[in-house]
Amino acid sequence: MTPETTILVAIGLPIVGALAISLAGRIGPNIREAATAITSVSLIWVVWGLIPTLMEGGRPSIEVSEVMPGLSIAFTVEPLGMLFAALASGLWLINSIYSVGYMRGNKEKNQTRFYVCFALALSATVGVAFAGNLFTLFLCYELLTLSTYPLVTHKGDAATIRSARIYLGVLLSTSIGLFLPAIIWTYTVAGTGDFTTGGILAGKLNDPEIGLLLALFVFGIGKAAVMPMHKWLPAAMVAPTPVSALLHAVAVVKAGVFAITKIIIYIFGIEYLFESPSSGWLLYVAAFTIIVASLVAMRQTNIKRLLAYSTIAQLSYVVMASAILKPLAEVGAALHMVAHAFGKITLFFAAGAIYVASKKAEIHQLRGIGRRMPWTMAAFTIGALSMIGVPPTAGFVSKWYILAGAFEANNLVAVFTIIASTVLNAAYFLPILYLVWFEHEKEGDKEHGEAPFLAVLALTLTAILTLAFFLFNGPVIELASQVVKGLS
Repeated sequence: MTPETTILVAIGLPIVGALAISLAGRIGPNIREAATAITSVSLIWVVWGLIPTLMEGGRPSIEVSEVMPGLSIAFTVEPLGMLFAALASGLWLINSIYSVGYMRGNKEKNQTRFYVCFALALSATVGVAFAGNLFTLFLCYELLTLSTYPLVTHKGDAATIRSARIYLGVLLSTSIGLFLPAIIWTYTVAGTGDFTTGGILAGKLNDPEIGLLLALFVFGIGKAAVMPMHKWLPAAMVAPTPVSALLHAVAVVKAGVFAITKIIIYIFGIEYLFESPSSGWLLYVAAFTIIVASLVAMRQTNIKRLLAYSTIAQLSYVVMASAILKPLAEVGAALHMVAHAFGKITLFFAAGAIYVASKKAEIHQLRGIGRRMPWTMAAFTIGALSMIGVPPTAGFVSKWYILAGAFEANNLVAVFTIIASTVLNAAYFLPILYLVWFEHEKEGDKEHGEAPFLAVLALTLTAILTLAFFLFNGPVIELASQVVKGLS
């Protein structure tokens, strides 16, 4: 199988898997979940099989269809997209393991529909990762929104439907109202929307226009949750925890910051943006989002809502790192997508495990729960320390590169933001850890132990990955370094 054919297989495999899962669901839950596991393992084998080609300098590409002259559906594998696709496909397997424990333990309804939509969402995610031009990126971006909507509405009650409408409304209105016009403008002035090393817009726009086009892209890509386009993410927390974990800690939100980073590098070009004063606003907007979202997180009493606002802040680390416009910071942006994914999926897994085992969803209810759920809360602790950026966790590695890039650019705003947000992260996570491990339960608390084994197994694996990335991050740094090779 050629690398070009492999791209199509990687995108099509989850769709075939969704059909198999749907048919298997009519036979029984064990067969359905086996079909999910087989599909996710197969996707890892296919996607990760492209890594050696990239390491050798290859950039496989395939055009599926020319919609009209100059406008095609095409896919190209480059290092940043490879990193995103490998991350999403790998964590899908772990999330599938977790989902079995969570969905069964919580006695959720419509489980077959849940697994089918999950598979479809992974197909769209791989499409986003491998998109070869802006038009293809937009199509896959929209498909990801639509395929995840049934997952957000999973519970089906009135409150859930209202929140899901916010999710769908914000993401569709921003993409159609801002992202699409930005794409049309780019094709008009550049004659192409292909992702190209060094960018395609140099000399095509005047300085004020550069800042305006950048704004259309940044705010049009609502999945990046840059304020004020962030309200969909807390609203989406009504979804089951496996959805929050993978799609809203990895696939959906990472599709947003991935798209912004890719557009900065391959559409604008780092050097071109660096020379344009009108692009400087992005750093300040990202810094504002980081600080304000962290402050809002401190006021939350619900575990998942706290994690949602923490995610909004952490996503803008990637945006801010991209806006620093220095190679070290761009590497840090790529690394933070991975580091945040490992740590945040662990935190969401732990939150879901707590709910399954004890039906507790509020922070004040966690008093002394570490004694009843030591595995779960140990994993939660590791995830929290990674969000803060404490060694030896993944978060320390990515923050180190972003901070190094900020110093390289002599960007004091970025340096201050990283330091201040680290303090704020500690301010809302450390009291929870104290509550969990050093306080005593209230009298009359429900007797319970750990969540179902598969849920605990999955969160233990992601916690181990969060620690392992501190030591074994070489291949990821190599891929991230290829993204910025030749930039200055």
